[in-house]
Amino acid sequence: MSTTLRSLNRALLARQLLLKREKIATVDAVERLLAVQAQLARPPYVALWTRVQGFRRDDLTAALVKRTLVRATSLRGTIHLTSAADFVQFRTTIQPGLDKGLASILKARIEDADLDAVLTAGRAFFDAPQTFDALRDHFQTRFPKLDTRAIAYCTRLRMPTVQVPDDSPWGFPAQADFVAAERWLKKKPAAKADAAALVTRYLAAYGPASIADAQAWLGLHDLKPVFAALAKTLTTIPGLKKADLFDLPDAPRPSEDTPAPLRFLPDYDSAVVARADGRIIPIEQRSKVFLSALRVAPVVLVDGFAAATWKVERKKDVATLTVTPFTRLSAAAKAEIEREGTTLTKFVEPEAGKIAIEI
Repeated sequence: MSTTLRSLNRALLARQLLLKREKIATVDAVERLLAVQAQLARPPYVALWTRVQGFRRDDLTAALVKRTLVRATSLRGTIHLTSAADFVQFRTTIQPGLDKGLASILKARIEDADLDAVLTAGRAFFDAPQTFDALRDHFQTRFPKLDTRAIAYCTRLRMPTVQVPDDSPWGFPAQADFVAAERWLKKKPAAKADAAALVTRYLAAYGPASIADAQAWLGLHDLKPVFAALAKTLTTIPGLKKADLFDLPDAPRPSEDTPAPLRFLPDYDSAVVARADGRIIPIEQRSKVFLSALRVAPVVLVDGFAAATWKVERKKDVATLTVTPFTRLSAAAKAEIEREGTTLTKFVEPEAGKIAIEI
């Protein structure tokens, strides 16, 4: 394929199930996406609603309860939704990135700590579901001379844990309990790292990509040797700038003229976070999407590119979807926003008696 911004956009949309809603099982959809950003409880539900044909809230909640999906600290030290199988396979692979992040942020605050003792205490604590607030209180008593917040964060990145779902509307309360992953899944994370398999899965979901792209999204460093080892199995594509892009030979790369339907993406959507090159968020609009305090706004895709942000608010019996365009929208785009937005608002606020759309 010739490398243009639109061709890269269509490749990403195809892999992200955003060119059409696909009839696919919930766990399979999450595995296709590799990992779904999940700092907040609601966004993964919206992310799957916008991608999966006939998706219902219960589909995700049931998979979490059955433990075939997990919400856990994962890539870049951030909460993600992954399949249980992928969590077990790749948790050891991502640990070096978590360690490096931990060292860069907290090195001076944990250098006097006996981390083996801290992690032993953390494992015992999370043998049963507990919050990290409760862990900090526990550590304050157990290790009164140490930086409680720092050693709790160290535990979060060094010890594989998962969140415990409950009957909250979006599967988890604001302060969810964590429990040792091995306890929850009855399996230990893989003993050996497999960066090649993780990179291959990343390219399937987010390619074509440069080595720097992969390192940034996976939170790993020095992946050049991994790409070199995979070289014979990958296709090299000229990038828009200097760096070559790598891809799987049989990955979808549709024509740049392929129609792209209007889609609503939630806060922190992985497709948005994964790409800093303008292939989904126009460079000149990034400040409207990537906000202070590391927030990432929900966006509306028009012709495949972010053209607006959105929010749903409920007041009494009325649920209002407010769409804030970056530039003037066409009448056709507005009509499509009203159609798709009405369905979205019903999904987010099913008990609302009335729906209003403001553009």
